Amino acid sequence: MEFIQKDEPIVEKPIMIAAMQDMGNVGSIVINFLNESLSTKPFRVCKTPFPTYIIDRGGYIDLPDEKWEYRFTEDLIIFGGGKGQPQSNNELNELCQDVIDVAKKYSVKFIYTLGGFHTNRIFGNSPKSFITTTSPELTKQMEALEVDITPEKSIITGFNGLVLGFAKKNGIHGIGMYGELNEPEIPQYRAAISIIKTLEKLTYRKLGDTSRLEMMAQEVERKFRN
Repeated sequence: MEFIQKDEPIVEKPIMIAAMQDMGNVGSIVINFLNESLSTKPFRVCKTPFPTYIIDRGGYIDLPDEKWEYRFTEDLIIFGGGKGQPQSNNELNELCQDVIDVAKKYSVKFIYTLGGFHTNRIFGNSPKSFITTTSPELTKQMEALEVDITPEKSIITGFNGLVLGFAKKNGIHGIGMYGELNEPEIPQYRAAISIIKTLEKLTYRKLGDTSRLEMMAQEVERKFRN
């Protein structure tokens, strides 16, 4: 991985929200929404030397310009979004460690990550967001806030799970939020909205108007009904 520092963010003991594209595109939808809604500014970028996919232009291929940005706004650092995530364990571990190094450098007090939670439960237009944390003590605090805790043991793969492990290993408190979805292959805007609302509850801040995401959810539903 190549890491390029472009600027120094003006933040004081910020929280960090870090997530990458996963099933239902939930991680990317939320990160891209936050960056647009909060008008964040880029300060660091990471690039992979090996493409994780290619683009077929119809008879010839292009290589994607794969990169993931660190961005900031007032007391908040946001990482990820975009398309894809590293496919090799070495690159994924290197990226997670860089997130932790950035968190330490700027005295991040909390790391949130997020993604999709595949379930067979029929939830209509109201998916839940389930939470897991880096310690039993923190989970008890979350239960007091009446949020939904992950209902069973499971293995969380990819960046949106592994970064929590890196946070725990480095003594940084972390919370993972995973929105319910039934169809991982389809963009899940309602799961993203559920996560955004849960983030607002836990961070005590408004993150933006989600009505556009609701419209996109309706458009996806119309498309796949037809």
